[in-house]
Amino acid sequence: MATVALAATTALLAGCSSSSDDSKSDPLSDSKASGDTVVVGSNNFSESNLIADIYGEALKAKGIKVTYKPNIGSRETTYGLLKNGSISVLPEYNGALLAYLDPKAAPKTVDETTKAVEAKLDSKLTLLNPADAQDKDTVTLNAATAAKYNLTEKSSIADLKSIAKDLVLGASPEFQTRQQGLVGLKSVYGLEFKSFKALDAGGALTEAALKKNAVQAGDIFSTDPTITKEKFVVLQDPENLFGFENVQPLVYKSALNQTAVDALNAVSAKLDTATLLDLDTQVQSGNKDPLDVAQAWLKKVGLTS
Repeated sequence: MATVALAATTALLAGCSSSSDDSKSDPLSDSKASGDTVVVGSNNFSESNLIADIYGEALKAKGIKVTYKPNIGSRETTYGLLKNGSISVLPEYNGALLAYLDPKAAPKTVDETTKAVEAKLDSKLTLLNPADAQDKDTVTLNAATAAKYNLTEKSSIADLKSIAKDLVLGASPEFQTRQQGLVGLKSVYGLEFKSFKALDAGGALTEAALKKNAVQAGDIFSTDPTITKEKFVVLQDPENLFGFENVQPLVYKSALNQTAVDALNAVSAKLDTATLLDLDTQVQSGNKDPLDVAQAWLKKVGLTS
């Protein structure tokens, strides 16, 4: 789940590029697509929009009619829209989805993660093949805080135990109640922060707050180009609180035929973490339209003509 690294202009491009060409419907409407149309949705952060564009354009290349519902909101919203068929396909992250469905699950492999998700999914939904690409939540410090406490990229989240009481943590509102959030940071690592500031899902608000030291720690996604640009320090997660976060299509079963399934699985077969970071960088740092980036990559890897 990488983040919006630019200000409002880039966020607008990320949220609107797909829908401007194919659908002007309200992303929160529960109207279902007619006929054989596949509705590709995305959550409210840049990488989700980019991957949705990749999925949608790969489907179009196989002659499938596609509409987009981009930038909808958090998983708490999009999962319900998938269950009622308003969305046909959504880019998901297997570990985060499992934490939402079963906070107590602790799988040790990608396959175990997928199986555990499938066991808890609504019967109308299924996961397709996971990509090698992962984008994980992290606990990330700004450069000043890391220097103050002599922490580096080799340091662990556990190293915050004695200093968390002096730090403000920023993340999405949902981070407060998730196991892969404040709940797990307390139960797994024993961390209690000075306070929590509700911002966004690792996006522009969280990044800006870190840069300005309004928060000293934040949930920044691991493929976010801002980490390198701003010299943020990502802490190691030895207890694997944030688990496996492979990019994986979550689909409404009856909306996809075998051709569509094969097209999305072909995308997963080509997408690794290094590729995802490169594509994110083009959008977030290079200010490129995510739809253009998606189309260029699909052509490069032979999934479109």
